[in-house]
Amino acid sequence: MRPEATIDLVWKPFQLNPWMPTEGMNRDAYLTAKFGASDAGRIYDNIRQSGLADDIEFNFDQISRTPNTLNAHRLIAWSRRIGGGDHQNAVVQALFEAYFQKGEDIGEASILTEIAAIVGLDPTAARIYLNSDEDLEAIRAEDTKARQLGVQGVPCFVVDKRFAVSGAQEPEYFMPLFDLALADLSVK
Repeated sequence: MRPEATIDLVWKPFQLNPWMPTEGMNRDAYLTAKFGASDAGRIYDNIRQSGLADDIEFNFDQISRTPNTLNAHRLIAWSRRIGGGDHQNAVVQALFEAYFQKGEDIGEASILTEIAAIVGLDPTAARIYLNSDEDLEAIRAEDTKARQLGVQGVPCFVVDKRFAVSGAQEPEYFMPLFDLALADLSVK
């Protein structure tokens, strides 16, 4: 819709549950604590129906654990650093599929290492990285910075480091933001 725009999509860390124990927690206990026993089913049924409209099949019933996503965020950042944006996008897509469609625990290093291999990254290097503390504090700091800037949920899109859009939006919603960013580029 804006072929003249050069888009560099960068995924930044934001944990929905920064308090989550390292090992994650039972999904039913998490949903009951967060939404109440009856509301969780209704909420996820709505999400499932919305996904089907876009050919996304959410399999929430396959999810048995809600993960701590800190290492998943580390893998996302690492994949961009060593493989560029295409690898980062592939890791994010693989994480979404593993969790939302297959119900895999994306807090587990073994699952994250498999994801690295699936997208063409060196699984041994990924395992070594994930078993280290490298980038741990940097990822936590970025998550904290997002909260300080007012990010409260996902998705949150930042266009041209100036314009923020929260929530799932139709593609047309972004066009005025892209136009503003393109107009600024033409003035410079």
